[in-house]
Amino acid sequence: MNNLARLVKYAFKSIDWPLMVLLIILSVMGLVVMHSAVGGTSWRYADQEKHFLLALFVMWAIAMTPPQIIAKCAVPFYLFVLALLIGVEFFGETSKGATRWLNLGFVRIQPSEMMKIGAPMMLAWYFQARDRNIFFIDYVVAAIVLLVPFALIIKQPDLGTALLVFGAGLFVIFFAGLSFKLIIPVVALSVVGLSFILFYEDFLCLPDTDWVVLHDYQKGRICTLLDPTKDPLGKGFHTIQSMIAVGAGGLGGRGYMSGTQAQLDFIPERTTDFIFAVFAEEFGLYGAVILLFLYALTIWRGLVIALSAESLFGRLLAGALTMELFVYVFVNIGMVLGLLPVVGVPLPFFSYGGTALITLSVSFGILMSISKHRKVHH
Repeated sequence: MNNLARLVKYAFKSIDWPLMVLLIILSVMGLVVMHSAVGGTSWRYADQEKHFLLALFVMWAIAMTPPQIIAKCAVPFYLFVLALLIGVEFFGETSKGATRWLNLGFVRIQPSEMMKIGAPMMLAWYFQARDRNIFFIDYVVAAIVLLVPFALIIKQPDLGTALLVFGAGLFVIFFAGLSFKLIIPVVALSVVGLSFILFYEDFLCLPDTDWVVLHDYQKGRICTLLDPTKDPLGKGFHTIQSMIAVGAGGLGGRGYMSGTQAQLDFIPERTTDFIFAVFAEEFGLYGAVILLFLYALTIWRGLVIALSAESLFGRLLAGALTMELFVYVFVNIGMVLGLLPVVGVPLPFFSYGGTALITLSVSFGILMSISKHRKVHH
């Protein structure tokens, strides 16, 4: 009995309660909106409740794991997930034109989701191993470590997950001290590329124009972003309907389960990628601002944990995982508002799906582990 009491006490001490309270609020809001998006209590809503319970258990288990053990797992975990990604290339299952899943017989997994954790863990471990002796060659090695899984995920193809993996890894490299002299040319090149696409939009978006580096459906998403009205009942349908829903919400929203776009099935993928459109229509601009404020508080808490971490590994990993949440929110909401192309990035704690939710729970479990470790030693 004493052992059980000690275990329970340790479990509660492992939780960063400011962060936990924010996650609980977001999770409850997510379930409430999911209830509306599915039109009541359906199998999908019940599934999402199970996903949240499993995610809570996983997060708690990771939070109880010391950061030193997490650091020791970085290299084998990265190599294991990389091997799974290579396995997807040769033995993966194809669904809706993309080969992202690997059937291991007893379970069906999506290794690209696991790499959202694996890549930043590996890079944080590498830079800690090179601490005080970081040279230019180390950034080259880090770039290779990041670009190999990025290329494998792009090939599946899964641009949304690839961007999240790349973003998480890039934040580790940046926090490790990457010079702005190397970042500015990349930013400048991106601006030139975007300007080129905007200037030659009419030619580039012709059906016969081959973009070489992108699949046709990816080219279609960018062209749809530039002008969704060119194909309002086809490729532009998602963007147009989500923008109508957001606009229809006005300042105060139409009310819970009273959004016509959502309830009349005009919003495609309203339980997954476009669930923010459901939320914005029902709760309006005021609700959207409150939601963004909650996300901002969560990101702020994550960065506080990162700044207070006692090891370079903890600082780099906590910072990268926190900024990965920012990328999730920025890309998803930008996509719903028609500011970014549709790339299939879920809204954290709102979009339906177990895999992405478990990945997020692991990220926040690591953050809590780093936070708890700091509190024990200071």
